[in-house]
Amino acid sequence: MRKTIAALAALGAAALGVLVPTGTANAATACDNAWHSLPAGSMAAYEHANCGGTLLGRTPGDDSNWGNTQGAFQGSDTNRASSVLNAGTTDTSWHAVQFFNGTGTGWTGGYSCLKRSEFYASNLTDDYFTSGHVINDAISSHRWVPESYCGGRFMT
Repeated sequence: MRKTIAALAALGAAALGVLVPTGTANAATACDNAWHSLPAGSMAAYEHANCGGTLLGRTPGDDSNWGNTQGAFQGSDTNRASSVLNAGTTDTSWHAVQFFNGTGTGWTGGYSCLKRSEFYASNLTDDYFTSGHVINDAISSHRWVPESYCGGRFMT
């Protein structure tokens, strides 16, 4: 009986070891797939981490208020993003997307950027605006900028 329990415990531990990396791989695959399907020169945001849930919007342009009725992000899109993507192109100097927790063309509030070379930030719970607030569920606007506008503040 002890050998059976030990064998089952070993089998269970081995199965768990296989399942954990697979889940992590699937999360990365979801954002990889979302990034590859994003039109060149666009950015996108998803409601949940790992590019899950609702696609809140995607656009090649700026949007100074994700909560109004204009632009690619509208109404309830504001303060809902948990993952973001950047498929910017190399034919422009605007390589980073700068995200804000404020609205308006004054580009106020704390900010953080996503480089084109980073492709995506799959979980915003560990990223912070310059104001110190967690980025997850707090993005209200975005604009395309040169990386030099980011002051070294990039999502990881």
